[in-house]
Amino acid sequence: MDEELVKDAFHNNNDVEWLKFPFQINDLDDKTNEELLNHFTGERTGFVQVGPKKWFFPSGYRKNAEIYYNFQARPSDVWVITFPRSGTTWTQELVWLLSNNLDYERAFQTPLDARFPFLEFSSFVHPLVKEEFLQENSHSREKSLLVEEIASPAWKTFMQSSDRRFIKTHLPFSLLPPNLLKVGCKVVYLARNPKDVAVSFYHLNRLFRTQGYTGNFPQYWHYFKNNLQPWTPYWSHIHEGWTRRHEDNLLFMFYEDMTADLNACILRLSHFLGVKYTQTQYQTLQEHLKIDNFRNNKSVNLTGLKELGVIRSDEEDFVRKGRSGGWRDYFTGELNQDADQWIQHNLKNTDIRFPKLENFY
Repeated sequence: MDEELVKDAFHNNNDVEWLKFPFQINDLDDKTNEELLNHFTGERTGFVQVGPKKWFFPSGYRKNAEIYYNFQARPSDVWVITFPRSGTTWTQELVWLLSNNLDYERAFQTPLDARFPFLEFSSFVHPLVKEEFLQENSHSREKSLLVEEIASPAWKTFMQSSDRRFIKTHLPFSLLPPNLLKVGCKVVYLARNPKDVAVSFYHLNRLFRTQGYTGNFPQYWHYFKNNLQPWTPYWSHIHEGWTRRHEDNLLFMFYEDMTADLNACILRLSHFLGVKYTQTQYQTLQEHLKIDNFRNNKSVNLTGLKELGVIRSDEEDFVRKGRSGGWRDYFTGELNQDADQWIQHNLKNTDIRFPKLENFY
């Protein structure tokens, strides 16, 4: 049993207490579940909601929830935590390069998802979908092994690694190890305005066959704002990061600040990570991260997943526009009014302040 394997490893290597997962995991109601299964073909069993905030996940999350909660962070770790489509990939590449002596050659040669693995991705690969991927790639032993690799829990890889670990997750703080910010590792939390997030997440759900969304954007927005998408509720996720923004070892950033002044954000991240480079080196890094260059960088664009058929070739690429304000092409008329009311309602009783909030209306 995976949980027993992890418990044994933790006790043998770390002499730490195994914590009981503090939240109930409940199946989604039958009617809503059936509707979602019709619209999201990558899930075959059903969806769950976790705890009083009703964090939303596919069925595969249930198996690993307690493992994620008990994952043992190390002082040398570097984590990037975001709600999906908040500039995660951009930030991962920036953080990895700053932390690895600006090693562009290695960055180009090694895919970002190998340098900076996604902690909970395996929970989104349904066993039946995995079998479909294996059948489609059965002509190639190499590709079949890659399918097995992407469906294998990343926590196993992290546990076995003796190197410095770079960890990506979309899990909110309340579902992550309670001591994450106390062990000395560096954690970067990035937030992005919800309209751009929703549009980008819509495209990702169409792109990834593990999600397999078949509907239109207005229907998707209904699911997003009603917390029927993985990792929602969006506002609870942002709030959990925001309330920790003054803690040591956490750097809270906004995607909009990165698009407005990338150089300033590079310097801020560099200071947070405890590294320093020359002005020329920073300029080269900024050029590397420009969206046109980034969009054409195969190392960050999940080219391998496209070759395996995990992501579709007839949808927009994983790295899309890379700009703020693209929501205006999707939120029009009553849909935009609905989104504005939703944003205003959810910001009313918080001190969360997005940069240039007026640009979201």
